[in-house]
Amino acid sequence: QVQLVESGGGLVQSGGSLRLSCAASGRAFSLYAMGWFRQTAGREREFVAAVSTITLSGSRTYYADSVKGRFTISRDNAKNTVYLQMSNLKAEDTAIYFCARAKTMGGSTRYGDYDSWGQGTQVTVSS
Repeated sequence: QVQLVESGGGLVQSGGSLRLSCAASGRAFSLYAMGWFRQTAGREREFVAAVSTITLSGSRTYYADSVKGRFTISRDNAKNTVYLQMSNLKAEDTAIYFCARAKTMGGSTRYGDYDSWGQGTQVTVSS
């Protein structure tokens, strides 16, 4: 069973930046796609970004339309870590951000394609 631990959340002003990290336990990190989701009170968890495994042709990334051009997902297999670089943050980005491991190698935007979740890290953007 993989364990995922997020860090890097906090309070930031509108227009600012944060980098979230997700450290994964276990030796199979490189074999699975990883993703970030977020959730606010009373709403369903929503997809933010995903990154596939790394192949000879590189990795694929996927983004929600609401964060495209502002957020960047990346992974470091040597460190068993996936990152979410968030720039030009807006008040509507305020949420708890969750890291998740996919069931497969390819990236996915669907909640049901992920089977391991971290505890989440709070991101608050003040306007």
